[in-house]
Amino acid sequence: MKPADRILQQWRIDEILPYLKPNDRVLDIGSAQGALFARAPWLAPNSVGIDPTLAVKVETSRYILMPGFFPQDMPQVKPFDAIVILAVLEHFPQAQYTVVAEGCARFLVRGGLLLITVPSPFVDTMLKWLKAFRVLDGMSLEEHHEYNVEQTLRIFANPSFELRQRKTFQFGLNNLFVFRRL
Repeated sequence: MKPADRILQQWRIDEILPYLKPNDRVLDIGSAQGALFARAPWLAPNSVGIDPTLAVKVETSRYILMPGFFPQDMPQVKPFDAIVILAVLEHFPQAQYTVVAEGCARFLVRGGLLLITVPSPFVDTMLKWLKAFRVLDGMSLEEHHEYNVEQTLRIFANPSFELRQRKTFQFGLNNLFVFRRL
């Protein structure tokens, strides 16, 4: 990861931190090396990160990072207070959206929050240029599946979720969706 990648990652994390309460047990889908947990030491022990790029399972006193794909590689665990999906949803193929939404409903307590960030469409073009000039690595850019931001509302629609907030950040280049589990 280049410094620019880290700055963008930290900015996304900073956007969702106000929604996480002390001792919330969190599932971070696409956790990479656990940057969210490093940034939020007040989260509940037994929080979990899952990411297909991890080579081995990492267990600490505060969280577990596990290799795998969501939801098929998730162990049977009690539901989480919040699920976080930061700059990851656009990496799922469209055929997986229903499975991802059902998995989020299954692993999130009623009343829990689902926090999602997805880039605006223009970002893919911008990232290609920044990657070409080696400003950032543009992690797994080739996996972006021409994601349409508006799909997020359809993927996480009733009866399982209700939209609580939607806003843009990073100068309109990124979108935050806050859903509540019904």
